[in-house]
Amino acid sequence: MINQDQPSTEDWCGRFWNGMELLKDVTEKKHFLPTGLEGIDTLLGGGLRQGQLTEITGPSSSGKTQVCLHCASNIAAKQMGVVMYLDTSNSFSPSRVATIIYGISDLFGQRGFELQPKDARLKSVMRSIICESVFDIFALFEVLHQLEVSLLNDKVNNGGSKVCLLVIDSISSLLAPIIGGKYPQGRSMMISVAVILKKLADEHNLSVLVTNHMVSAGNGAVKPALGESWKAVPHVRLMLSHECQNNICTATVLKHTLMASGRTAKFAAPS
Repeated sequence: MINQDQPSTEDWCGRFWNGMELLKDVTEKKHFLPTGLEGIDTLLGGGLRQGQLTEITGPSSSGKTQVCLHCASNIAAKQMGVVMYLDTSNSFSPSRVATIIYGISDLFGQRGFELQPKDARLKSVMRSIICESVFDIFALFEVLHQLEVSLLNDKVNNGGSKVCLLVIDSISSLLAPIIGGKYPQGRSMMISVAVILKKLADEHNLSVLVTNHMVSAGNGAVKPALGESWKAVPHVRLMLSHECQNNICTATVLKHTLMASGRTAKFAAPS
């Protein structure tokens, strides 16, 4: 899986940055991509930060996939760039995306959209979401390699817009099977995925959004899957919970580069 043409580890990991370079990188490149969910955007200071990997974790039916679909729809609808959506469990729903797009109140008043027929407007937005089904770790490596090559050659775009968001829903369904003992090199493969994702985020100024499920932590408690090795990977980790009696979700910060963990925000679950 090593590409002889790719830069060495020292080329892209060993560079030292001075303070002014870091400040310029943050202020001029690492902008936020709004999710369109007010509670999450407020909690994160504007949305998903470019150049970073954000993980959404939570129990089943807590809203992880719905948040991913809403993020993809909002970013594509507002013409912020192309979204690459890697679907690992057949959870991507084009009809759901269309519903979200039509629900974005400020969409069709921008860039001449109001002059287009309804179907043409929808097609224009949907073309900015590229969905790929990925069902095992080897397919993931292949897709990520193709994406990197395409980004280097400036081939993944839509009308001049470049990829700005990479979604993997869910990363744990691909990684959990290889770290359970069947694959001796499973953890090394998991870390390789992490390195590739963070490299793509940093070098191509992408936001990477992944979902992770929960596992038992003993005594009735739960924790994010994939263990301690993966815990250090995300720049931001949010845990979702869904109140069964209503349509309200709670997002809790488990990890963040700029704020203390434990902060929460409520938002209406995308329906």
